[in-house]
Order: sequence, then C-alpha cells, then structure tokens
Amino acid sequence: MKAADLFDVTGKTALVTGASSGLGWRFAQTLAAHGANVGLAARSVDRLEALKKEIEAAGGKAVSVSLDVADESQIPASFDAVEKHFGPVSILVNNAGMAVSKKALEMTREDWRRQMDVNLDGVWYTAQEAAKRMVDADIGGSIINIASLLALRVASGLSAYAVSKAAVKQLTEALALEWARHGIRVNAIAPGYVLTEINRHFFESGAGDAMIRSIPQRRIAEPHELDGTLLLLASQASGFMTGSTITIDGGQGLTLGA
Repeated sequence: MKAADLFDVTGKTALVTGASSGLGWRFAQTLAAHGANVGLAARSVDRLEALKKEIEAAGGKAVSVSLDVADESQIPASFDAVEKHFGPVSILVNNAGMAVSKKALEMTREDWRRQMDVNLDGVWYTAQEAAKRMVDADIGGSIINIASLLALRVASGLSAYAVSKAAVKQLTEALALEWARHGIRVNAIAPGYVLTEINRHFFESGAGDAMIRSIPQRRIAEPHELDGTLLLLASQASGFMTGSTITIDGGQGLTLGA
C-alpha cells in the first residue's frame, strides 16, 4: 500500500471543535483537503461560514454548527447536525480550548472553572458523545485530543491551563484503554508554540523573540507543520496506535524545567 493510501480519509466524516480560528481552522482545512467531510464546530458561526466557503471553493465538503463545548447540552445537537449532512462521525478532533494567563495567587474561581469547563470537561463530554455514536453505528473511529506541551511541563502564570491539559493527556490514555475493544482509537497531540492570528503580535515583540530564542530550533511552528501528525492519527496509518501523546515542540520540552 502506498503512503498516500495509508493516510487517506476520503469519505470519512470528521468533527473539529474550536474550528473558527487557529489550529482548529487548519485542522479542518487539512482533513477536507484529504477527502474528509468536515463538521466545523465553534461559537463563532460567522467565522465558520467563512471557513466553509473556503473549503468548498477548494473542492472540499463542510458544514458549520454552533457549539460551546462548555455547555454539554449543546454537544448531541452538533453531532446530529453533522450526521444529517454526512453520516456518522468517525473522526473527532477535540481542539476547542482556552487559556487565562494569571499567577496562581491571583486566579479566581471563575478563571479556574472556565478553563476546566472548556479544556477538560468539553473534551470529555464531546469524546463520550462521539464514542457512543461510533459504538451504536459499529464503525469504530479515531478521537484526537489536542493537549499541549504544558501537559508535560509547567510555565509560570499558566497553572490552570497546564493542569487541564495534563488531565487531557491522562483522559486520552484512560479512554484509549476502555474503548480499544470497540475499534475506537484515542490519541493526543501536544503542540508547543504554533504561530496563529491570536499570538502573532506577541511573537513579534521583544518578549516573544526571547521565548523563540529559548527553543532549541530557534523558531515556533507554522500551523501546517501539524498536518502530518493529524493525518497520521485520523487515518489507518495509525491503526495499531492508541493512548499515545505526540509532542511537536521544536525541542522546547527538553529545556523546560531544566
């Protein structure tokens, strides 16, 4: 079998949360470009519609659905909407996330709770809904949770975020163990810093430049540099792989905490 066939996701139905910007936008584009029918989920539906038009202009297929993963009651309806257009979801990219940069002594209950609601509870409830439907449809599938380098290391001012992402890594392993017998693979990607519209201004500043110089490769990633890992985990190229967390960080994790 050729490599292109191994990584093929043609005809698969994917759901990407947090698809309205950043990595989620790129993940949706990549899956659509490689043949998947993609459900675009986020709170900013107007931005999703712009992405949908972009994907369709390139020959792909997509549908946009409103979803705040922090509200578990919205999750079943988002799957219903995607399945109505494309059939059962067999690829889930749990990408929606947020961070509050604040010292631990200054963190409010609301700061903490919001990050856990989105970064951990949202991943849990969305993965559970996906798995229930995969089991009912007897199709198996791939769940890809987006963790972070800070699931493995810590950084000042990001305690709640780091804790939530470490929990995502552990959740990935726990679900992989339970759902393997159903043909459902659960893996995670733990990116370091990736250049997006949200952080571009920071990385063009003096502080951002200093951080870049602390990374062994002396740069941060471009979004397309996660494409290969995404397609690996979404496709049968990783058919015997579950419970893994893949770090993509330019070697930054080798220096943190040293």
